[in-house]
Amino acid sequence: MQPASASPTNTLEACHPRSSPGVRPVTLDAGGIILSGLLSEPAQTAPHAVIIALHGGGMNAGYFDGQAHPDVSLLTLGARLGYTVLALDRPGYGASAARLPAGQRLTAQAVTVRRAVQAFTARYAPGTGTFLLAHSFGAKVAFAAAADWDTPDLLGMDVSGCGRRLAVNSGLVDGDRGGSLRRLNWGPLDLYPPQTFWASRQVVAPMPAREVNTVASWIRLSAAILPRIRVPVRLTFAEHEAWWHHGDEDITDLRTRLSAAPRIVIDRLPQAGHNISLGWTARAYHLKALAFAEECLAPARHPAPREL
Repeated sequence: MQPASASPTNTLEACHPRSSPGVRPVTLDAGGIILSGLLSEPAQTAPHAVIIALHGGGMNAGYFDGQAHPDVSLLTLGARLGYTVLALDRPGYGASAARLPAGQRLTAQAVTVRRAVQAFTARYAPGTGTFLLAHSFGAKVAFAAAADWDTPDLLGMDVSGCGRRLAVNSGLVDGDRGGSLRRLNWGPLDLYPPQTFWASRQVVAPMPAREVNTVASWIRLSAAILPRIRVPVRLTFAEHEAWWHHGDEDITDLRTRLSAAPRIVIDRLPQAGHNISLGWTARAYHLKALAFAEECLAPARHPAPREL
């Protein structure tokens, strides 16, 4: 896939200066808004499905291509297991940051992301199912996009680091107070490869103002969005997840809100902090997420026999 002419190669390299072997920067036209991202594809075979990865707030698409250790990258693992993986820089990040310096609110982001995904699959993977894999604020965007997905190609979704009720004051999102953000985002530092915090300098990005302003309204928005999800959902909470309440009552609430989802799986990942995809347990999480994608693919590959 060639970069769009609206975004020259040096701009793409500026968005993602380092990436793993087989991972390349791309741009997509999302209804006139140019989004950048990172793409990996299977070497020789047609993809099982397209994995769309959406990063959290204050990060970019490089979150899914961690450079601190070879085992961390979702992009390389997914391609090796037969998936096309497209990690998007959400609106307000990467190539769209100049045009959208304040970003977009949640529902507008969902529309932009959906347009980008549909443009990508129509041109490069027609007839291939789509699976959403999203983290933190990106999970909210994934939920909002899935709620209004108007084509039958959406197979399911896997989200991490996202509940309904914040466990901290939403004002913390807009500024670090005494290292609070570091503790919330990362948890114990020994959960991550030693080079993580040097390598993550190219992954961290300013959180756009409109995105920040949406954080406090999620519990209200989710009440309208979650009941409209009509695909299987898997939710992962790290052992050291500190942003969200995720006790038994909170999980029951999530299940109740996801009333139209045909299947809901809850997983708790030990020895992990909020930024799961950059830690030592990233590979375990990514394998579980891709296994869930395989489960969502199974009905399409092997339809149930008709009763005689």
